[in-house]
Amino acid sequence: MYDPEIGLLESLADDGRPLLATTALALIVAGGFAIFLSAVGHFLPHDIEFLGASAEELGGLADGRVAYFMFHDRVAFGGALVAVGVLYLWLIQFPLAGGERWAWWALVASGVLGFGSFLTYLGYGYLDSWHGVATTALMPLYITGLVRARGLISETQPPRPTLASWGEAAQLGRALLVFTGLGMVLAGGTIMVLGMTSVFVPQDLDYMGVTPELLTAHNPRLIPLIAHDRAGFGGAIATCGILVMSCVWYGRPAKSLWQALLLSSGFGFGGAIGVHFVIGYTDFVHLAPAFAGLAIYLVGIALAIVGSRSHRVGGEA
Repeated sequence: MYDPEIGLLESLADDGRPLLATTALALIVAGGFAIFLSAVGHFLPHDIEFLGASAEELGGLADGRVAYFMFHDRVAFGGALVAVGVLYLWLIQFPLAGGERWAWWALVASGVLGFGSFLTYLGYGYLDSWHGVATTALMPLYITGLVRARGLISETQPPRPTLASWGEAAQLGRALLVFTGLGMVLAGGTIMVLGMTSVFVPQDLDYMGVTPELLTAHNPRLIPLIAHDRAGFGGAIATCGILVMSCVWYGRPAKSLWQALLLSSGFGFGGAIGVHFVIGYTDFVHLAPAFAGLAIYLVGIALAIVGSRSHRVGGEA
């Protein structure tokens, strides 16, 4: 029997997790859509309208390298969004469902940064209407979900996992993963600031074979559009870094955690690194930090998985 006093929306919202999961799935869909559009070489209609130029004109600039550069930013941004969505789903389905307070606060902190990064448009002057609509639609769902999920937090908190619970080998893996997450936060913050200021690093301009002055002379709105993609990518990377650090520092060694970390890294690092080879942007200095981050991340996961399993088996014995 259902409760006749409970309304439809209240029932759908339940304990807040369905609303939070909807937000996570929306991020995954949005990230996948960004990757798909870039793969087929299409720009969003409101971007073209903002520039006042045709897609063909933009695609022919600097032998197509400006368009490729924009697609590279959008694939990286899309991969980061998918990574965030995957980690959100793990947080919602496991530690938050178990009433662990840290999971709720991780969602709060990452949400503040993730949604707040939309305001970087104040620094570069391009208000993406689709981005604005999506943010306006998702933010109430997310906030309402957090408010309702607050009731899930148990008064008697389960004991936090100690270093000993991970095992000696896994402790090093855990430290490497936390270090990588911190690096993502710092890198994402730097990219956000870059997007609001100089926008490009020297390797970007070398790849495209242009100068900021030439881009501005061609179309004064082009750099603000590129800056929007860059700042958005930075915000997504920093958000993902907060989630990685939180999940590894407070979470318990578990198969579901390893799967979430591996899947999110596949989209996050895979998109950010892989697209460079597709478009021919293979500058070593530019890619070195990403490869270093990926290597540390994978070694960390491997040590954490093997070490925690060995520790568990040894403890059972």
